[in-house]
Amino acid sequence: MTTVYDVPPNHLIDAVAEELKSSGKIEPPEWSAYVKTGVNREMPPVNPDWWYVRCASVLRRLYIDGPVGVSRLRSYYGGKHRGKCATAKFAKGSGSVLRVALQQLEKAGYVKKMKAGRQLTPAGQSFLDNISHQVKIEVQKSVPELERY
Repeated sequence: MTTVYDVPPNHLIDAVAEELKSSGKIEPPEWSAYVKTGVNREMPPVNPDWWYVRCASVLRRLYIDGPVGVSRLRSYYGGKHRGKCATAKFAKGSGSVLRVALQQLEKAGYVKKMKAGRQLTPAGQSFLDNISHQVKIEVQKSVPELERY
């Protein structure tokens, strides 16, 4: 059985994003073309499919970290913020982006809300495991010496 831990994260997130986009269960909000992903960013994301990539990344985070809330995810997606000439300090990521992404994943049936935060459903875990298996096969075909993955 192949899990999320057995494949490279960048390949997995790309594959999950493509699957979310083609399934039609996740739709980017109308404001997603103009919003920044945090106060530490100057511009919105350049990738037109960034919403699907963020949702895929959030799914992977939920798989790895267990039940988490929006606040912990904001810390994960944050970064250095430098105001004018001051030294850089840490700033959290956008809570609205994460909240809406989690709500859409809940509606799709991959995530459920619990008292301790949000957690993957069995359907969400099986979705990620199936895609992990496909990604592992593709990676092994393209680079046979990478048997570790």
